Amino acid sequence: MPVGALAIETVGLTKRFGQQVAVNGINLAVPSGAVFGFLGPNGSGKTTSIRMLLGLTQATSGEIRVLGESMPVRLHEVLPRVGALVEGPAFYPFLSGDANLRRLDTADPHASRRTRSTRVASALERVGLSHAAGKKVGAYSLGMKQRLGIANALLQPRDLLVLDEPTNGLDPQGTREVRSLVRSLAAEGTTVFVSSHLLAEVEQMCTHAAVMSAGNIVAQGTLTQLREVGETRVRVRTPDAGTAERVLAGLGLAPVTSLPGEGEDPWVSAPLVGGAAEPELIVNALVSAGVRIRGFSIEEPSLEERFVALTGEGFDVVQ
Repeated sequence: MPVGALAIETVGLTKRFGQQVAVNGINLAVPSGAVFGFLGPNGSGKTTSIRMLLGLTQATSGEIRVLGESMPVRLHEVLPRVGALVEGPAFYPFLSGDANLRRLDTADPHASRRTRSTRVASALERVGLSHAAGKKVGAYSLGMKQRLGIANALLQPRDLLVLDEPTNGLDPQGTREVRSLVRSLAAEGTTVFVSSHLLAEVEQMCTHAAVMSAGNIVAQGTLTQLREVGETRVRVRTPDAGTAERVLAGLGLAPVTSLPGEGEDPWVSAPLVGGAAEPELIVNALVSAGVRIRGFSIEEPSLEERFVALTGEGFDVVQ
């Protein structure tokens, strides 16, 4: 695709189930080559949106373009270029991982029988399942099944990979492996669209993100752009909280002291609105006033704070 093109674009995409609006006129813009996080609490409309993008369910209204083609009109031309893992993998439990992938590959009219063995072995190796290729899938852990689903999506070269909660059920090592795999695919030029409710994963894996809440996109852009909307704060841990508050107020800040735990010093914090003071000047002013500094930090705005403010809901931040 041309540089600067969009791998996924929607205009007013809407899905209703009777009177219920599951997806409410969303405008997605996923740059080609990006690792795009589609982030939101469970039930916010992420999976329904993905199903419409892939032609698995019909939109009530709106427009969809995937890899530059109108969907679902150009479905048969687009889908061979797209790998997807949606709503968890489904396999025959009595067959091995290798046999499952072979069956799925056989069902693909675009797949070459001549190179099937090589492609299946390569896909299993890429997701770290070569050692379990001959093992029945019924004996796989949830994380292994998840990785097998990703292997299925990688049986053919893909311009776009759509992953719905790809780290679901993975242990920390498996999560790192999937994260590394996503990065390597992006480095090769594949656009990766990752749906997730895990903030930590999006922050470590993605270059861009959109935030869904109750069927609406409430924010979209690069991770840097999303963070910039938040608030940078200065935090000082000191037994001289009252003096520290007066010093920070004298610098034009609005300090607040948090209640300390037993045996701990309080933290005094204040937003650095518009770069009100340089950290060096703050420290110098505190020391000059006799404030004993036991801890000092400048906290950049976090995605967690931004997303909770946008959606009114908490997010899972650890795996």
